[in-house]
Amino acid sequence: MALLRPLLTTTGTAVVAGALLIAPLSAAAAPGHDSPRPNPVREGSGRDTTVAKTPLAAAVNALRTGTGTAPGLAKSGGYPRRTGLDVPPVNPADKSIKLGLAPYHSLAPRLNALQKLGDRVSVEVAGQSAGGHDLYLVTLTAPESSQQAREQERMRERIENSPAAAAKDQHIKASYKTPVFINNNIHGNEWEGTDAAVKLIEQLAKAKDGTTRQLLSKNRIYLNVTANPDGRIAGTRTNANGFDLNRDFITGSQPEARAIRQIAIDKQPALMLDLHGYVNGTLIEPTTPPHGENYEYDLFLKNAYANALGMEKAVNGLGYTPAKDGVEPAIIPFRDQQEGWDDWPPIFTPQYMPFQGAVAAHTIEFPMTVNNEEYDSLPVAELRRRAGINTAIAGAAMRATLDYTRTHRTSVIADQIETFRRAAAGEAQRPVSEKTVPGVPGIGPEDVYTTTFPRAYVIPAGRGQRSATAAARLVDHLVANDVRVERAVLPFRLAGRTYPAGSYVVDMHQSKRAIANVILAEGRDISADVSTMYDISGWSLGLLWGATVDKAVKGGLHVVGRPVHAAAPTGYAAPFGDLRLRLDDPKEIAALNALLAQDVKVRRAADGSAVVPGSARGVASVLADRLGVAFSATREKGTTLLKRTRVAAAVTAGELFALREMGFEVQPVSTATLNAGHDWSKTDALYVSTGLEYGSLNPAARGALDAFLKGGGGVVGLGSEGAAFNADAGLLAAKPVAGNGDANGVVRVANAAGSPVTGGALPHTFVYSPLWFTDLGPGVRVEQSYATGNPLVAGHWRTREDGKGGPKDAAGQASIVSGVSANGAPVVLFGTEPLFRDHPKGVFAQVGRALIAH
Repeated sequence: MALLRPLLTTTGTAVVAGALLIAPLSAAAAPGHDSPRPNPVREGSGRDTTVAKTPLAAAVNALRTGTGTAPGLAKSGGYPRRTGLDVPPVNPADKSIKLGLAPYHSLAPRLNALQKLGDRVSVEVAGQSAGGHDLYLVTLTAPESSQQAREQERMRERIENSPAAAAKDQHIKASYKTPVFINNNIHGNEWEGTDAAVKLIEQLAKAKDGTTRQLLSKNRIYLNVTANPDGRIAGTRTNANGFDLNRDFITGSQPEARAIRQIAIDKQPALMLDLHGYVNGTLIEPTTPPHGENYEYDLFLKNAYANALGMEKAVNGLGYTPAKDGVEPAIIPFRDQQEGWDDWPPIFTPQYMPFQGAVAAHTIEFPMTVNNEEYDSLPVAELRRRAGINTAIAGAAMRATLDYTRTHRTSVIADQIETFRRAAAGEAQRPVSEKTVPGVPGIGPEDVYTTTFPRAYVIPAGRGQRSATAAARLVDHLVANDVRVERAVLPFRLAGRTYPAGSYVVDMHQSKRAIANVILAEGRDISADVSTMYDISGWSLGLLWGATVDKAVKGGLHVVGRPVHAAAPTGYAAPFGDLRLRLDDPKEIAALNALLAQDVKVRRAADGSAVVPGSARGVASVLADRLGVAFSATREKGTTLLKRTRVAAAVTAGELFALREMGFEVQPVSTATLNAGHDWSKTDALYVSTGLEYGSLNPAARGALDAFLKGGGGVVGLGSEGAAFNADAGLLAAKPVAGNGDANGVVRVANAAGSPVTGGALPHTFVYSPLWFTDLGPGVRVEQSYATGNPLVAGHWRTREDGKGGPKDAAGQASIVSGVSANGAPVVLFGTEPLFRDHPKGVFAQVGRALIAH
């Protein structure tokens, strides 16, 4: 019988002894503890609402490196690999200093010195942050010659690519060094993991005892010293682009997340820690349900739970108490909670790592809050006391994990091999139970999440492909996540369909089938499983990134193909006549904006595409090559002359980044910036989704905005705040109806024929806190509607407690509307989230078209 877990909630918090606490649970709900357990509260949940003001330079840095494979780390040469790190200038404004912790500028000198202590410490630069700061990866291991390092890499590759043979390889069993990865400070204002990591490096570099020698002779310990130097310096959760990096792992929009992803691929860690704050008592995963359905969860839970017990013992063994220190005993959500701290979405670092071979991956949350309000209000001495406790707890968790690795090295590697072996063999997952995972109490049916993997996915070429540009982007993303993709050199048949040469095939009998399925599968509706989710519950790139993806559930796979290291070029410019550019993809919008920036006379076609004069063929050819877009020949001359759209945007960081990705010239604005004075002569369209309240504008700001609108300035509004702006400004007659504010996922939609906004758009989109529009006034046009029936494909969308706001209420209702206001302002209102966290690439163009059509 499963243990009854208490329900985890995410509201009603109160600050007690520097920790976030909620009304206590019954003592019976916390196995192994005598006192009631507080419910942990995750920061950063819900729809993004912070208004973005990030600099263009940070976006340029992130976009320059693209979303593909990161450069990676050296795979040749022995250990130690010493790097003389460049030392940044001293920054007295670094927010770490107040806490008595290491400022970023102090890390390079310390790591340079640690490399000189002996032959155990190696430091490499794994990449650069969006703000241009180096990312330091430290490796701790016993010395290896170049030949020995090559042999370790050969064994690693055999584990991944020939797992059945690796399982029988006695040399691997005896000699392979278990990789352990410790990721620190991914949230910049959760500092202490970095300081604990530096202390651990120094301790292991100097230690003379036999246990340390044994540990380093049989293991490699990798430490990402600070995953978010931008945020560490600034005291922000996010990086310089305003992104929560611990939400970016399925999208890979930011260079810091891509660097971690590449570390996971190159180093293939079997165990992983991700250090965070702040939950009192210290929270140690594994998690509550729902569990990711693509994991080999029996192997994962076996190791994650056992390691969690060791970390709990080590943390509690430090001797901190509620009465003396304000520190509660540690929490293991799998054991101590019912729901609310799940591992369903692959957006978090520990939830991504199993797809690259980790058989235990943990978020660790320190107990003592030192950021946000506490950072500003508490005495320095109290902040430093708390930071010292957190640093000690982080160190205890690290050392306990290394002890687990040292004492379970053989079984940990065997479980990693078995994870890959099952995938390569196409075997079914093993549902978790107390029989399949002995030693883990309380496993119940609520913990069983599995899926049926298809035989293959096909991304077709030719007429069967909606967008070659989108297909190439999706293929490159698969490759960047280490999914094996082949390109057919001959036509083939699969599952009753014929595919042309050039089609891409993902054989799901491969070691990385789990991440392939995460990316390509539709996902599932988990609304009935739990009452609420912490973060997104649906994300399908197969449905949202713009490419046609076919799933072959079963059948023989006989394809003559070649391995893909990068998608084939898709750019094309017709050699004669005027040129037609579709505007269905963000890269096509970017190409249009680049043409307009060079004063090319582009006209709108009747179907919403762009007509480029043949005289601009040279510029078009360059853009086709750079962006992978197609300029086809056309006889249409077009109608309206298009002009470059300069956008004033009160938006989230993800939306701002997506607008810049599409090549728009964007000026971030807010209520405060408009009240301070804004030059509307340099703005063509206003985009509002957060941070701008019409009613809070002072008379001068409101007058200037009204003049802009009367002059024909366009407005794009998104979500409840965009709809509120529309109503307060007296623009379109459209009543917004809010769905459940926690609802999110992939939904089916119906696009209006001939729409300048959604013409040619996908039949799916993404929602978070969905909205729809009723009581439409004269001249208000429905551009898109939620599908009839239940529009939710994948995600979590229940009714509210009042029985309203569910997907059936949204069915058939308008999700995007447009019109011209009484004062002549063109307006488009979205009830969906087409730019959410820079993720649903295939629907970006809906916003792009809305802005262009101002």
